[in-house]
Amino acid sequence: MDNTLHPIGYIRSTLKLLKDAPRQGNEGAPDAWIDIVPEVSDAMEDLTVGDNIIVITWFHQAQRDILKVHPRNDETIPLTGVFSTRSPDRPNPLGLHRVKILAIAGNSIQVAPIEAIDGTPVVDIKPVLADSADF
Repeated sequence: MDNTLHPIGYIRSTLKLLKDAPRQGNEGAPDAWIDIVPEVSDAMEDLTVGDNIIVITWFHQAQRDILKVHPRNDETIPLTGVFSTRSPDRPNPLGLHRVKILAIAGNSIQVAPIEAIDGTPVVDIKPVLADSADF
């Protein structure tokens, strides 16, 4: 079985450094573009401006050997297993971002808000289903 992930695109953002990224999208994250690789551009069919989507990213600068963190880097909060947090540092550093499509231009999708830094690999995009609890 092949468990290899291949990026379907990359984030193009004004956020260049990890230290400048907000913890969550709703904490001041900017609009950004997802540049889809040409090999999978046909998968963009039926995406529409105004759609809400889940963007799944690979936090390429995350530490994969971290199993416990102080949530939000607040040392007054006890160490917590990363599976109970939204920490980017985890064994498989996948990021989940619920965003809105603002524009589509060629193989690029403008979304907001997204806290991923410039160059972050995107591994999948999924729709937000009307009857789901995705938020």
